[in-house]
Amino acid sequence: MVLSIAEAGSTVRAASALHVTQSAVSRGLALAEDKLGVALFERGARGLAPTAAGRRLIEGAGGVLASLVELERHAVQPSNGPVRVRIACECYTAYRWLPSTITALRERADGGAPPLDLRLAVEHTAAPIVALLAGDLDVALVTTATVPKGLEERPLFADEIVFVVSAHHPLARRRSLAVEDLSLAPLISSSQTPEPEVRWFQKAVFGRRRMDVQHLRFPLTEAIIDATRAGMGIAVMSEWIAGPYLEGEGLVAKRLQGRVLRRPWRVAYHKDAAISADRLVAALAHAAPRAFPRVREQASELRAARATG
Repeated sequence: MVLSIAEAGSTVRAASALHVTQSAVSRGLALAEDKLGVALFERGARGLAPTAAGRRLIEGAGGVLASLVELERHAVQPSNGPVRVRIACECYTAYRWLPSTITALRERADGGAPPLDLRLAVEHTAAPIVALLAGDLDVALVTTATVPKGLEERPLFADEIVFVVSAHHPLARRRSLAVEDLSLAPLISSSQTPEPEVRWFQKAVFGRRRMDVQHLRFPLTEAIIDATRAGMGIAVMSEWIAGPYLEGEGLVAKRLQGRVLRRPWRVAYHKDAAISADRLVAALAHAAPRAFPRVREQASELRAARATG
């Protein structure tokens, strides 16, 4: 509960991640602080922030929880038969292709290793690290989340963030977009994008520059696509989402001048799930669909573009 509050920044969002009421989280926090005799959080302009005691508890909690989960799993894990692996993603974009990939992995024989019984736990998308520490997940695919001590992580792959415009939009005639072009029309994105993802995008695209950029946010991909096709702005989305909509007419995808905006993904897991995580990494490393050429070809394109000016 304390880790969830620390990650969410409020008891309301923590309650949503834990699937309990806000009052239950508030009571639980009050009981924990009463038992310890110190305040664990203080309220600030941006919500609840850990006190010095809270930070010490949070730093040590990950390893303790992970050890308890590992002990519990070791006690009940059957010696033979399929290995159950519960998996979730930090970002909804991966669910565009992950279910079909999981189905294929269930049917794949992997030498003499026991089969993986992969189960998709979409309900933990909002807070996969909290679910891992609580023992509700075995593996999580994450982008911007911080993986605490007590959990392991490995790099997986990267997807490309692209800028999609209507084929009739003035920017559609550009070979690529300058950063300044992003202020010429509203940026259209998902209202479900986690705040850490938003900060990553701002830093990756604008750095320390301050630009007057308008935003339109919709909860559904179909609404984002329709607004973009209508010329209302520039959609910002993963190539996984954009790809199927680029096969017909009406939409085109652009990159920023001189660079490819790639978002790194990692696999986070418990130590006792290391073997399963290794098998998943090997299977998923090349499973993600691509709307653009792979990295080596992309680098070649960029070099050619710079050579020709």
